[in-house]
Amino acid sequence: MNRRRFLGLLALAGASLSGCRFYPAEGMSNPCLKQGLPPQLRDHELLRQCWEGIDARQFWDCHVHLAGTGDSDSGIWVNPDMRSPWHPIQYTQFRYYLDAACVDGNELDSPGGVDAAYVERLRHLHRDFPPEARFMLLAFDYYHDGNGRKNAQMSAFHVPNSYAQRVAAAYPGFEWIASIHPYREDSVEALAWCARHGARAVKWLPGAMGIDPASPRCDRFYAALVRHDIPLLSHTGKEYAISVEGGQALNNPLRLRRPLEHGVRVILAHCASLGEYADIDRGEDGPQVDSLSLFHRLAAERRYAGRIFGDLSAVTLVNRARSILERLWGRSEFHGRMINGSDYPLPGIMPLISTQGFVDWGFLAREEAGVLVEVRRYNPLLYDFMLKRRLSIGGVRLPSAVFHSRRIFQHA
Repeated sequence: MNRRRFLGLLALAGASLSGCRFYPAEGMSNPCLKQGLPPQLRDHELLRQCWEGIDARQFWDCHVHLAGTGDSDSGIWVNPDMRSPWHPIQYTQFRYYLDAACVDGNELDSPGGVDAAYVERLRHLHRDFPPEARFMLLAFDYYHDGNGRKNAQMSAFHVPNSYAQRVAAAYPGFEWIASIHPYREDSVEALAWCARHGARAVKWLPGAMGIDPASPRCDRFYAALVRHDIPLLSHTGKEYAISVEGGQALNNPLRLRRPLEHGVRVILAHCASLGEYADIDRGEDGPQVDSLSLFHRLAAERRYAGRIFGDLSAVTLVNRARSILERLWGRSEFHGRMINGSDYPLPGIMPLISTQGFVDWGFLAREEAGVLVEVRRYNPLLYDFMLKRRLSIGGVRLPSAVFHSRRIFQHA
């Protein structure tokens, strides 16, 4: 199917993909302009201002998904439901991701075309950044049951550690983040391999992978993370981008107390900025509390100082209420615990971000919004960075240190 022909299905996937309605003012499909930024944008004063105070050597986007179809020797696996029109929501979600990554119909029909095109697009986008900046590519493990057995049917997709390592090694603009299910019998051995081959962290999506971060079954893996001095990047908050098969409760940020108590550096993806969860500090049946408040609770505890962080991936999507951004920007005492991440390819899904909405809220100057909208047509990753730099909420902009993420992933 040609990339433009699937647009009639987009509304069907809207609620499942993002938990919100779409804002099509910037288009329903990524324009995928092939050239780099034109001179009028590359030399624009607004772009210069965004990089002012940023040490590009410290700029590591910690949340960049690596994907494909496995049409090469990558070892990527995609659940057949995501590629079948008989499962229209999953199918349309997958097509959305490919559209955001600028994979077109010709590449879908070409052997090895999708895997290669996805990586080449990331390389293309990186060329508009300073060469010292890094994108951190995410592997993604299978769902495993309570006995540590892989269950592909319950998995949305799989991106092998070996592939993420290979792609990162081939291009100086990339680093990589491993994904290892802690219930696997070989999880500690797998982590040792990843550590030897340059993995900067381990990524979990508990609800989609079947991981309870509060389970004692994770303890030996936590000990190994500490031993290798490797942080854990774990999804927190409600998940809509892929199916979690009833596992939303596993994304409760309070379930990450256990790795914190074991001495692991923990990054709560999305700053737990979506949904409500049981306050399990008051028992498993504790009252429902908004997830961001639970992140702030953990981040405020002195015993976790230097070991708990939140990444800003996806916080500017249209399913985040105005109040969420006001609390993220307005609580300056937590800015030192926040780091940048984009959740690519989501910034390339055009109707998931409303630049005009930020103007309407008074968070962004109208003339700046016009420049950002144009940048997004060429480079959604650069747009994501610039948007977060320019948002002024209650007169507060995020400090440069938020974009110096490298410090979290270096060995002590």
